[in-house]
Amino acid sequence: MGSKENAAVNQLLERLERRYALRVLWALRDGHPQTFRLLQDSVGGITPNTLNTRIKELREAGFVDHGSDGYIVTTSGQDLLKRLSDVQAFSTRWVAARAKK
Repeated sequence: MGSKENAAVNQLLERLERRYALRVLWALRDGHPQTFRLLQDSVGGITPNTLNTRIKELREAGFVDHGSDGYIVTTSGQDLLKRLSDVQAFSTRWVAARAKK
């Protein structure tokens, strides 16, 4: 991987590694708009200030937008979630394997 590709991956991971960033995206994955309060409940344990910050960062990154009915995932955000969808299948297998130990 070249330095440009590494820089791009590093920028993406820097955004996604921030606390609750992936949870906010994951909560919006079904495509239904969510109000701030509903999104806060969907994420769970996130303070309003932190949620505000994450929404702002995810909007600046082009992953989330705000429509008339609430927050939604953009086309770019949907593409990212599609690529992360294997995480759900992996996590299910991983938890089942850990439970057997």
